[in-house]
This record gives sequence, C-alpha cells and structure tokens, in this order.
Amino acid sequence: MKHIQAIADKTAISLSVICTIHCLALPFLAALMPAIAALNLADEVFHLWMLIAVIPTGLLALTLGCRKHRNYRVLILGITGLSVLIASAWLGHDLLGETGEKITTVLGACLVAAGHILNYRLCHRNQCECHS
Repeated sequence: MKHIQAIADKTAISLSVICTIHCLALPFLAALMPAIAALNLADEVFHLWMLIAVIPTGLLALTLGCRKHRNYRVLILGITGLSVLIASAWLGHDLLGETGEKITTVLGACLVAAGHILNYRLCHRNQCECHS
C-alpha cells in the first residue's frame, strides 16, 4: 500500500511524457510514415482516454504525497496542469486552433510532470513514508 503513491507518481510522469510526445512527434511521424495516420491517434478520443488515465492517477499520487509532506506547491502545480489539460481537451481546438491546443496541452503536461517530480523528490528527500 505504501508503494502506491510512488507508482502513481511515476505513472503520471510517464503519461505526461506520452502526451507530450503525442502532441509534438505525431505530425512528423505521420508525414514520414503514412501508415501511422491510419491509427487515428490524432482523434479526440485519444485525448479523452489520456484524461481518463491522467486525472485519477495524478490526483491519487499528488494527494497521497501532499498529505505526508504537506508541501502544497505540489498540489497547486499538479491541479493547475490538470486544469490546463482539461481545458485544452475541451476548448483548445475550437478556441485556440490546432497550434494553440498543442501548446496548451504540452504546457499542462509539463506542469503535471513538474508537480509529480517535485512530489517524488520531497517524499524521497524527507523520507516521509510516501515511498517507503
């Protein structure tokens, strides 16, 4: 049970990296390898599934760690990033266009990852039983 928070932090960081790679690399990969375009990875359903994975994982890790080390910057960073991701998924393309949606999505993913990295480091440094 004690390792859940560490696993959730690492999973959330990995999902943020996958999200960023998806936003930045998919157009280049689709141009280089047209068969990738057939996978429909640019479809909005991909964004929905990523949010379904990111939101509970992120909130679990951030709240478990924050309860132990009481550094609320972690929670603020993570929730801000999640909010940016949600806003980008629902409003980004229509409001900001494709480029604006990519920028806000990458920004949100970076904020989420930063929150989880800080959370992980605080737990590891303070040995607050978050990851023990």
